[in-house]
Amino acid sequence: MNIMILALSVGAVIIAGLAFYAGQLLYKLSAQKKLIAKEHVKQQAKLAKSRLERNAKLADSIHLIARAMHQEQCEFSEGSLRIWVLMSQYSFTDDEDLPGRYPGIFAMYEVVKEMPTHDARKKYSKKEIFKQDSARWRAEETHAEQIKADCEKIIEEFKAAPGSENVVFN
Repeated sequence: MNIMILALSVGAVIIAGLAFYAGQLLYKLSAQKKLIAKEHVKQQAKLAKSRLERNAKLADSIHLIARAMHQEQCEFSEGSLRIWVLMSQYSFTDDEDLPGRYPGIFAMYEVVKEMPTHDARKKYSKKEIFKQDSARWRAEETHAEQIKADCEKIIEEFKAAPGSENVVFN
């Protein structure tokens, strides 16, 4: 009987020790989950701040290009190409129907997106370059009014960074 009591006592001590150890592990797991959740919130805040800063820079560039186009200081084809690429990088709050919202700029972008630029242009004959330029000029004339209207919308919707609204185009 003494052996039975001793065995039960040893068994109870072992079970108590294992229960204590399991409790410690559960506490550590809970603390780790809290730390992970806290880090996740911090990371999300950092990501949101980064996205806002990036959007501010993109909005400033989009705004300035649209102003230059509206004041006819930048060709519509070049400006449309640049604005469309920048808008594709912009993080909108919801899915935007950009082609429907800015049809003139989108139409111009569709015309010029495959046209070669810079060094790539040098690979083509003068006749081919003139043909591409003619198509671009026709598209600029065709979409000029809509592009100007789109530029006005963009100037209102994409605010310039403080200080850059005073940029003067000569």
